[in-house]
Amino acid sequence: MAIEILATGRYLPERRVTNDELAKTVDTNDEWIRSHTGIGSRHIAAPEQATSDLAYAAALNALESFAPGKAAETALTLDLIVVATGTPDYYGFPSVACLVQDRLGAVNAGAFDVSAACTGFVYALDAAAGMLGIGNRKRALVIGADLLTKITNWEDRGTCVLFGDAAGAALVERTDAPVTGEAKRGLIQSVLRAQGSGAQELKCDRGGTRNPYKDGETVDKATHIYMNGRAVYTFAVKAFTEVMQELLDREGITMDQVKKIIPHQANERIVQAAAKRFGLPEDKFFMNIEKYANTSAATIPVALDEYARTGELQRGDLIMTVGFGGGLTYGGNLIVW
Repeated sequence: MAIEILATGRYLPERRVTNDELAKTVDTNDEWIRSHTGIGSRHIAAPEQATSDLAYAAALNALESFAPGKAAETALTLDLIVVATGTPDYYGFPSVACLVQDRLGAVNAGAFDVSAACTGFVYALDAAAGMLGIGNRKRALVIGADLLTKITNWEDRGTCVLFGDAAGAALVERTDAPVTGEAKRGLIQSVLRAQGSGAQELKCDRGGTRNPYKDGETVDKATHIYMNGRAVYTFAVKAFTEVMQELLDREGITMDQVKKIIPHQANERIVQAAAKRFGLPEDKFFMNIEKYANTSAATIPVALDEYARTGELQRGDLIMTVGFGGGLTYGGNLIVW
């Protein structure tokens, strides 16, 4: 029994904001942003758009890619919808997955969200794979979607330049393909890790039950992201290399056998540092951070969809995902396409 990716999809909001445009309202410039992050632009959702809107659009894109003109019929075959997000439409519930399930008309599907920040898609893919292995479940839609720009402090130039909005989706299915030997297919390894001792280094401090808003309180600023950039950078480089090595060791392979690494697109410098530690050329990693910035749980599925549509990814190719995020969480997947 294999868990194979049948199709992928993505959605980016219409509005694209370049570094030069951002520099008109924030004390920064294109050269500084590019040299420190590799980012050139980002897409920002419209005021009326919420995370479920982006997730739904990416889901439709994936379903249409799988069966053009038959998205509604394919939605009826879904047994499960899993959405990875840190920016849900509503506090606590309903889940984004339930909102997407309703809009798709996926009346036969269970639906829930995964909260693992930027590692969310890695976690969600593994969770869906495990659940498809039980009972008669066969097909799932796994989505990573975030609107980080709505929880960004636009007066903090150290963080506001980093983020964008997006959603990516993957249609996965339990098949009869082998999971061992040369003909193996699908998700073959996952590494899921957490380092909760670093929880305070990347967080949204207000609005939860630890530090709730109070009735009658006057709030000058909404909940926004706080990040200790130096601590997160150090953690991220270590997390990347640990996950990459563990995936190789578990499967008993070398990096030469991996065609492409699809990393979380947080900062180009992090990927460069990880590549240097592994002795890898930078083009071993598929990067699109220059166009989209850090879209949290959406970065990996968006990059996966973009790479798949280049035509370079062929059946039987071995690829690796690797990510890190608030929590702190980190992990990765090995996938035979």
